Order: sequence, then structure tokens, then C-alpha cells
Amino acid sequence: MSLDVSPELLTQAETGDIREEDFVDTVRTSLPYAYDLIATLASALHAGIGEFTDNQTPPPSEQERGQLLRALASDAIRGSLERHFGVTLAFQNCHRVAAFRPGARGGEAYGRFTSTRAQVLNQSAELRDC
Repeated sequence: MSLDVSPELLTQAETGDIREEDFVDTVRTSLPYAYDLIATLASALHAGIGEFTDNQTPPPSEQERGQLLRALASDAIRGSLERHFGVTLAFQNCHRVAAFRPGARGGEAYGRFTSTRAQVLNQSAELRDC
């Protein structure tokens, strides 16, 4: 299981919609490495003038790598984090996450980052089994 869902949140989900803030809090406590990394990228993006900020440092362990993969592979988790932090996320390999300004999809910088060329150029033997 990728998230530690509280009984209260599960009851809310079973009876209707849940508050996104509650879902994001569940992500924060269940996937702390992924949440903190995206929070750091979002803060750097909002503090600067660049088109995006990205992480190029591999996670310290497979546990953290798994958190990142679970967060970014889920449309619900990824979308909630994007809305919560006011960013558009992009992902390469097992750890290279980028935070773009909202509305970046379709833009030049986002297109370059998510291109097949960028994906190929970002390969390395160390990341083959990540």
C-alpha cells in the first residue's frame, strides 16, 4: 500500500468526497521524502525567476525512491501535490523531478524537459535498475 489512510479518511471516501487538504496530509505523512522534495522544489521555483527547478540527486535509499515513484505514478497524488504547491510537475528516470510554473504544459521549457531526447540524454548505467 502506498498510503497510510486513516480510518476517518477511509470513512469519508466511502460516504462521499474527501477534502483535498486531508488527502494531501495523508500523502505528506505516508510519503514524506516525496512530499518534502516537491515542497522544496516548489519553494525554490516560487522564490526565483527561472522557468523550473529540478532535483538531480538520487534518493538516499530504495525506500525514498519508492516513495517518489509512488507519488508521481499516481494521477491522484501527483495532481493533488501540483494543486497544493501551485506547480506543474515533470519526471524523468527514478528521481529527476522538476517543478514548473502552472500552465507550463505546452511551453518550450516543459517540452524540452519532457522530450524523448531529454529522456535519452538523462540515462546512465547507475540508473538502469532504479
